Amino acid sequence: MAITVNGVEITEAQVQAEMDNHADTPSPRDAAVQQLVLHQLLLEKAKEEGFDTSNEGRAIGELLDKTLQFTPVDEDAARAFYDQHPEQFTQGDSAVASHILFPLGQGDELSNRLARAKAEGVLAEVQADPTRFADLAREHSTCPSGKQGGDLGQFGRGQMVPEFEQAVFGSDAGEIVPTLVETQFGYHIIQVNARQEGGKVAFEDIKDRLQQYLNQMASRQAMHEYLSKLVSAAKIEGYAMPGL
Repeated sequence: MAITVNGVEITEAQVQAEMDNHADTPSPRDAAVQQLVLHQLLLEKAKEEGFDTSNEGRAIGELLDKTLQFTPVDEDAARAFYDQHPEQFTQGDSAVASHILFPLGQGDELSNRLARAKAEGVLAEVQADPTRFADLAREHSTCPSGKQGGDLGQFGRGQMVPEFEQAVFGSDAGEIVPTLVETQFGYHIIQVNARQEGGKVAFEDIKDRLQQYLNQMASRQAMHEYLSKLVSAAKIEGYAMPGL
């Protein structure tokens, strides 16, 4: 059965062509059909409103600009959302650290001693002159982070193996962990660059991003309601549009 929207047919050729734009969706065909149906409904509405539809995309854009009106979220509204949803604005402990990784020995006692001895030697160099940490990481570390001077960036609790995490969160910012840390990956020399205790994120730190997010949500909700009305009022045959 052919798919029609208020008597206008959506051809199989159109569906096949549109499917290329939805290849990464669970059902490219459904996504293509739904897009074409909505496009046709919006185009009809643009014509009805008197827009020049010789350029369909521009006409639909002008229609939506005129129709989708909502009150922008101001700082007071963002503050109210922040106060009403405190659970969404908390974060756990985090740290910024660098490391120099040495592989474990080959399993026999001699190779294990040699591997640890090399790591302890570099640890002594780092402790004698912490400013050399990055250079020594580039020279010795077998972790890909060695190319960046051992920098692992920021991470929170639960993102690293337990032995590594315990050493980092048991040290203060600016410290080099005084002993080697052994994990399944090898021996680590660790420098803790920064520490941040968990807790509620301050409103001032996130207000701009929060306002942007809430405005995006309001825009999407307005679009959802508008499209739902168009679909409900339309005569669509050959395809059952899902609830928007």
